[in-house]
Amino acid sequence: MLLGLSSYTYGWAVANPHQPLNEQALLDRTIHFGLTTLQFGDNLPLHRLSAQRLEALRDRASNEGIRLETGARGLRPDHLRRYVELAGWLGAPLLRFVIDEKEYEPPLADVVTILQDALPLLRQHGVTLGIENHDRFKAAELVRLMETVADERVGICLDCANSLGAGEGLEWVVERLAPHTVNFHVKDFGITRLPHLMGFVVEGRPAGQGMLDLPCVLDQLARYGRCQSAVLELWPPPDPDPAATLEKEARWVEESVGYLKNYF
Repeated sequence: MLLGLSSYTYGWAVANPHQPLNEQALLDRTIHFGLTTLQFGDNLPLHRLSAQRLEALRDRASNEGIRLETGARGLRPDHLRRYVELAGWLGAPLLRFVIDEKEYEPPLADVVTILQDALPLLRQHGVTLGIENHDRFKAAELVRLMETVADERVGICLDCANSLGAGEGLEWVVERLAPHTVNFHVKDFGITRLPHLMGFVVEGRPAGQGMLDLPCVLDQLARYGRCQSAVLELWPPPDPDPAATLEKEARWVEESVGYLKNYF
């Protein structure tokens, strides 16, 4: 399993309104850490880049031996086609997709149809599609989706924390989704009780400093041999000072990559 960065490793830096971290800077950081994979999520939508920037990204990644992975949100047939073709052109073997977007939450039956219709295109471009567990769908529904589509070109992008939004714990989710997982989002987190004791808050942590039992997850994924890559995602809580937030994020990346290299 390959280890890499994501545009969501640097979520705050990518969203920085004054000097956003761009695709080349993310490639720089992937190379700096000696990693092999760089995944672009929907916070840095590649289809909005010019042809010149995309070509520069593809050519430099190829020259540096960096595997590119693409990602998008909103599983509509036309948007899926756009990204499968883009992934094929970039030489990116994996495409991660979040099903829902604002004002678009298709029923599971529609998702099945969209995925089945996309199978010939996925095969044509040599792309594996990873559907991310992301809040709304429970693990059992995603398993049913995988079993219905039943094709090696479609699997799960397993996120460590997202299923908390569907009211499901990590161990439960991993046990059910591991057989179908083609991509793994390493996102450590902590759950702490609020000071007034009336509820909890979920916040990100540097990898290895939260509740994620990484060795256990990796052991389960290894049993099935489908997971191609693991990418680091971080949820640093923002500070009042934006500069301090960016500094925290950069520090968390250093700490997290150092920890993860013990396992990859």
